[in-house]
Amino acid sequence: MALIVQKFGGTSVGTIERIRNVAARAVADYNAGNQVVVVVSAMSGETNKLVALIEGVAAFYNKREYDVVVAAGEQVSIGLLAAAIESMGYKARSYLGWQVRFITDSAFSKARIKEVEAFRIRKDLEDGYIVVVAGFQGIDELGNLTTLGRGGSDTSAVAVAAALKADRCDIYTDVDGVYTTDPRIVSKARKLDHISYDEMLEMASLGAKVLQIRSVELAKKYRVPLRVLSSLEEGTGTLLTEENHMMENILVSGITYDRNEAKVTIQGVPDKPGIAAAVFGALADANINVDMIIQNVSASSGETDLTFTVPRGDHKMAIKVLEPVVAQIGARSLLGNVEIAKVSAVGVGMRSHAGVAQRMFRALSQEGINIQMISTSEIKVSVVIDEKYMELAVRALHDAFELEKGAEGRIAS
Repeated sequence: MALIVQKFGGTSVGTIERIRNVAARAVADYNAGNQVVVVVSAMSGETNKLVALIEGVAAFYNKREYDVVVAAGEQVSIGLLAAAIESMGYKARSYLGWQVRFITDSAFSKARIKEVEAFRIRKDLEDGYIVVVAGFQGIDELGNLTTLGRGGSDTSAVAVAAALKADRCDIYTDVDGVYTTDPRIVSKARKLDHISYDEMLEMASLGAKVLQIRSVELAKKYRVPLRVLSSLEEGTGTLLTEENHMMENILVSGITYDRNEAKVTIQGVPDKPGIAAAVFGALADANINVDMIIQNVSASSGETDLTFTVPRGDHKMAIKVLEPVVAQIGARSLLGNVEIAKVSAVGVGMRSHAGVAQRMFRALSQEGINIQMISTSEIKVSVVIDEKYMELAVRALHDAFELEKGAEGRIAS
């Protein structure tokens, strides 16, 4: 007997018919002799409606109250799914995040899980229940309701799987696996049979929407067997694995993009110690994550321009937070730009093969696409470009690295 955690996203539970389909999948695994825990998101579109409601009340709102509002969607979906399972003649029990007790920190709207108190789930599984758990939500040590950020149900599922030492965690979504890039942009994008945890971490952090990055981090840390597959059709999906020799010979595994970026530039910054600490300390205090950073120092003027990117949803807040800092440090101006996008090439083969950046920059140059910022790691190269060229860049890079071919057709030379 195996212990299986299934996770279904909003599209998978978007209608009554699809909720019944999810119930049937859970029952099928149960009838195969397994213990089953199902983690679900809110029904498709519900979270967006709740976000719109609180944004309609106030432009700047308390994030604690934001979490109270947006966590409501999962309560409906878990109740409906548990009822659907019971209507098929099986025992089911639903739990909200605070009932299971996903203990989190107090970073409202983007809380991180500290611990999962899974004793209730274990007891119900032993008693023959199919357990249905609300994803995306938890509770801090002061008893406040928290949410894990958009896509947080993936993290909830992996956290439960890790706490229960599950035999596997299946992430069901509206796509049948992880692709070399977005098939909506590149029609010849190819589904990957497997991908390494590290590659998936980079792809998730760089805009791939298949999995939330923190879910992959947890899966890698606790070695949770993780599979991405479709809830709408049959298939084997994509398996997340440790690296192997064959994977390291693949130069690039995928091209990702992210429209959720904004650029902030502080011009005329005095070139002296403590300036960067003042700028980024203020952003950290406001719980705003900074991604790419570029500093250009002028030897003649003794000034520097400091440019960095933040999530687009935090752009207005970042400008508001930095206005007094800019005045305090004596900088000349503060500029923002939300019309940018980040495009990245990812592959573990970069660790042992040179030339990825050169091929990438050449392909973009041939399309007349100007690069505004560059960032690299062991297994990725990212560029910031004008948003209007994003889809063209993705297609050009997918062709440049021949990602439509199978592994045997694109082994790095």
